[in-house]
Amino acid sequence: MNKILNMKKFIILCLILSTNLLYAQVSIGKNQVDGAGILDFGNEKKGIILPIADIETTTNYTNGTLLIDKNDLKVKVFQNNEWLELSDEGSFDAQKDENNNDISTSANINTTEEIGKGVIIGAESSEAEGVLILESTDKALILPKVFRPHENILSPVAGTICYDTESDSFAVFDGKVWNYWK
Repeated sequence: MNKILNMKKFIILCLILSTNLLYAQVSIGKNQVDGAGILDFGNEKKGIILPIADIETTTNYTNGTLLIDKNDLKVKVFQNNEWLELSDEGSFDAQKDENNNDISTSANINTTEEIGKGVIIGAESSEAEGVLILESTDKALILPKVFRPHENILSPVAGTICYDTESDSFAVFDGKVWNYWK
């Protein structure tokens, strides 16, 4: 009987702990999240790489979706039920480094149908569909912070995003150039 009671206590404890983790703030590459961030990154010279999708074949996007449109290679955000372009036409062609060596900016384009709704951080469930869903009414994504990403992210691929600490702006690499938004 004690074994059953102890097992029930263990299961209840696990449920309580897992429920608390669902709503936790997440940090990657650092010990704690800054402020009211739901997802925060360390200060490495790296960014987040956006997914590449065919927006013509899918119609159920959620406002706030950020991606590269595989049809015109532009970084776009879905806002007010319309696509807003955040870059000019990008490229997956090789870039050159300071020694004129090719830097691959190729990307894998997912052509298979996704199963499920992806990973949700900040809520138990979400109506949104995506690979990574940040669902919160009082927390936000904190982008990786990089000083002069055009100089310090040495091999960016199309769709790399971060926050430029020098210009205090949102930085997006489209495969050709860095685009900055204040």
